[in-house]
Amino acid sequence: MNLANRITLARIFLVPIIMFFLLVNVKTPHIRIEQFTITYNQIIAALIFIVAASTDSLDGYIARKRKLVTNLGKLLDPLADKLLVSAVLVSLVEMGKLGAWVAIVIISREFAVTGLRQIALLEGRVMAASKWGKWKTAVQITAIIALLLNNFPFEFVHFRFDLFASWVAAIITMYSGFDYFMKNKDVINWNEQKQ
Repeated sequence: MNLANRITLARIFLVPIIMFFLLVNVKTPHIRIEQFTITYNQIIAALIFIVAASTDSLDGYIARKRKLVTNLGKLLDPLADKLLVSAVLVSLVEMGKLGAWVAIVIISREFAVTGLRQIALLEGRVMAASKWGKWKTAVQITAIIALLLNNFPFEFVHFRFDLFASWVAAIITMYSGFDYFMKNKDVINWNEQKQ
């Protein structure tokens, strides 16, 4: 249990805390600026989400720099990412801030690519993250933060950035999943040939 794996575990443990602030009805005051309103709960959840999302790069950097890459880390890191994003997306759907279809597209892609990675891992291959996968992560995090913050500051200029970012996240997520499967289709074909 090295430093990188502890950071990854911390990201997993932050998931229920974020969900608590989003879904449990705790009476906290609202912040109101003109027509814009947001609860302290949402601000706290957004800040915790930003901290948790930023640890994704940190644990990988520490593991590579200090040569702390372990099988446990290879298992936990993608699991932590999927749990964080999936839990917040489901929470946003429950809050009525995100269409269920967007959450389903994103979560389905994550499960599909994780399955493909597991097949590759069984064959002794490691699927590196593609540039589309990195873009997908960045856009998903941006969209989630915009949704958590009630479209702040774009609400003041009457631009639905949160909605726009959600659509872009869904499209890039679908394309990156397609890209992974096209570039690694030999993994599935090779597995079928063995049978």
